[in-house]
Amino acid sequence: MKKFNEYAVVDLGSNSFHMVIARIINGAIQIIYKNKKNIHLATGLNTNNELSESSIMRGAECLALFAERLNGFPPEHVRVVATHTLRVAKNKHKFLMAAAKVFPFPIEVISGQEEARLVYLGTMTAESTSSTDTKFVIDIGGGSTEIAIGKGNDLTPLIVASRPMGCVTYTKQFFHDKKINAVSFQQAKLAAEQQIESMVNTIKNLNITVAFGTSGTIKSIYQILLDLGVSDGIITSKRLDDLISYVLEFKSFHDIDYPSLSKERKNVFVSGLAIFSGIFDALGLEALQFSPCALREGIFYELIDGPNYQDIRQNTAQSLSEHYNIDQRHAKQVVKTAKYFFSQWQQQTPITISPNIESILYWAAQLHEVGLKINFSSIHKHSSYILKNSNLPGFNEEQQLLLSTLVRYHRKSINIDAIPYFSLFEYKHIISLIQILRLSILINNQRNPEIDLQAFQLKLLKNKLTKITLEINQEFVENNKLILLDLEQEKKYWKEINDWKLSIVIS
Repeated sequence: MKKFNEYAVVDLGSNSFHMVIARIINGAIQIIYKNKKNIHLATGLNTNNELSESSIMRGAECLALFAERLNGFPPEHVRVVATHTLRVAKNKHKFLMAAAKVFPFPIEVISGQEEARLVYLGTMTAESTSSTDTKFVIDIGGGSTEIAIGKGNDLTPLIVASRPMGCVTYTKQFFHDKKINAVSFQQAKLAAEQQIESMVNTIKNLNITVAFGTSGTIKSIYQILLDLGVSDGIITSKRLDDLISYVLEFKSFHDIDYPSLSKERKNVFVSGLAIFSGIFDALGLEALQFSPCALREGIFYELIDGPNYQDIRQNTAQSLSEHYNIDQRHAKQVVKTAKYFFSQWQQQTPITISPNIESILYWAAQLHEVGLKINFSSIHKHSSYILKNSNLPGFNEEQQLLLSTLVRYHRKSINIDAIPYFSLFEYKHIISLIQILRLSILINNQRNPEIDLQAFQLKLLKNKLTKITLEINQEFVENNKLILLDLEQEKKYWKEINDWKLSIVIS
């Protein structure tokens, strides 16, 4: 049977939705299809950051069209990411539910830092630079601006940042009725400078040697410079100031008259130019090149050609583990126990849990003690907070939230109603992972490296995944009475939850 050789990346941006399809020819990625729809999702956000019904409908209609082209694609050949607007939308679940009705692939909402990492990855895999360069990459989107800085040939940036300023949101905020004047432009520029002022000294101290800009706004600046006769298209301070002077001569967005500027881009170009100008000046950049490669190329690299996506998350987990001085031996034992119990659980149920969610269980086992530095009594809360609010390269928003949620309920009482809504994961799976994690951590409470896992057998009540019997070897119990006491307390926690039951059988 011929191997399926097409891959798709869908990018749900604040301004437009993009779908790109590629195939592998002689080891190289070849783009065979592109589709872009201007959805203006960010314009549908009200002052409470709630998406309007009309913007949700526009997005769903676009995804229905994309689904037609993606019919027959294996799920592992498609990756769909959503950026700033769906990050901040308080009612994003409405959009995700509407999308699920017409679009069969999971939508990952990624953090700003993860977006910046992927933008950097996409740019650096396409651009030739020196191994000694300090490289700066900026991407101005519809709702946010991403910045990443790295050194040498390492595809993982040293610094990633995302700021809530984009060409769509700044148009709404500073350019009412799409009128152009120097005062509005200066206000937007200063607002952009203010957004990055806390980073300026850190970035300047890195001594940037080469800078790249990606995506719509910077592509338009580059193309207009070409229109004006700048043959290399490199953006310098003088060229940028001249361009701003030209633009400020126009009275409204629609009056701007450059051959390369589309009607759609006119609606957001001036605000994007103000953001870019503010950052360019604040950082004292001398020159910046446009790169055609950004977020989507970064995703393609990981999807097809690059290091395994899961490996990046494993590196993240290991780095976090080392940063918080986690007891590595104990963490490995808890992970080993979780794998043992999960294997027994999986053998007794027809439900198949994807490797994606299974691996998050093991990272939760590895990282459940990151909050120990703060104090032990509320370690589950401290660890959960750290995991929820840290920059975790490779994890999308829901994966990070699931990791945090599993760790939050690894001990003490469980507030089942406080478990967040997930669009990528099923509730019943999450509950089972919480139960497995709790048992895995509990039986390792004594930090005994010689614990015999074969002394435990996990059994499910037929058709009731939440009712578990743990059979324990008699000899083990006689030598480990404290574990039995801990399990008796654990039974009480389970009893407080409707339809949960933990039974202990000594055999």
